Amino acid sequence: MALPKGTPLFPLGRLVATLGALALLAGAGGDPARLLARHAFGDWGEVPPEDARENELSVREGFRIVSSYPVGGDGARVWIITEADRFST
Repeated sequence: MALPKGTPLFPLGRLVATLGALALLAGAGGDPARLLARHAFGDWGEVPPEDARENELSVREGFRIVSSYPVGGDGARVWIITEADRFST
């Protein structure tokens, strides 16, 4: 999948990650830049419809934004969260 083009919906701020998320991505060959781009461009991954609607509201109103992406084939997933102040993701 190509990286999205255009303008992201919101700034990501400072990027931080847990050691567990980094290990999971490294072990599964996941690309953190691709997942961050999906998040910033409004592809929330596998979240329930109500969470996707909440993310749309959060983009407009400046609330916290949450995405979830499967990584590897064993049901593991990575969560990406951008804080309401957009200071960090």
